[in-house]
Amino acid sequence: MRYWAAAKAAAGRAEDPYLAGTLAEALAAVRAEHAGRPELLRLLEVCSFLVDGDPVGARPHAGVPLSAGGSVEVLPPFAGG
Repeated sequence: MRYWAAAKAAAGRAEDPYLAGTLAEALAAVRAEHAGRPELLRLLEVCSFLVDGDPVGARPHAGVPLSAGGSVEVLPPFAGG
């Protein structure tokens, strides 16, 4: 799981490994790992996600499968245009 911008700062690192079958499972693991980082937990509620380069959009996270060796990008809202 790769964090960008404010998510990276809130996580205190650029990446976290994950072992999960779905995006929902991976995010649950991140929330458990970073329970002491309330800013990251707040940001995860408003972030967009790319799974293997494809936008997740409004799809339910439990229905987004993750592949072995794949990537999850965590993109917080960006200011500007």
